[in-house]
Amino acid sequence: MPGRVLLRWRTGRRREYAVRYLDHLSVAVRMDGWRCVKFYRDDRFPFPEPLLWIYASGVAEDVGVVVGVRAVSGNGWVYCEALRCRSRFLFPCGDAEAAAERVGRLLRHRMFPATW
Repeated sequence: MPGRVLLRWRTGRRREYAVRYLDHLSVAVRMDGWRCVKFYRDDRFPFPEPLLWIYASGVAEDVGVVVGVRAVSGNGWVYCEALRCRSRFLFPCGDAEAAAERVGRLLRHRMFPATW
């Protein structure tokens, strides 16, 4: 089964769409001051789907979120937090600035949980 998932992401346009949406999000989160690492640029990363790790810079470098892109019914795409074998919806694709704002709020909450 894992081989089929990997094959599905590497063929067709699904991977291209996911990479394009994650590239847009990476630009938006960098403008907000977050750092990110792209885990989809070459075949060295053993992930079946493109992922973007967004994290805080400075004192709280251990705080971060891994974001992926999922296709949803109706030919739509959503950003989601990639968790162990499941995902959590973050924001619809298409508005990278709003998605970056949502990711920023999530990271700030993780950095300072007592203030929320």
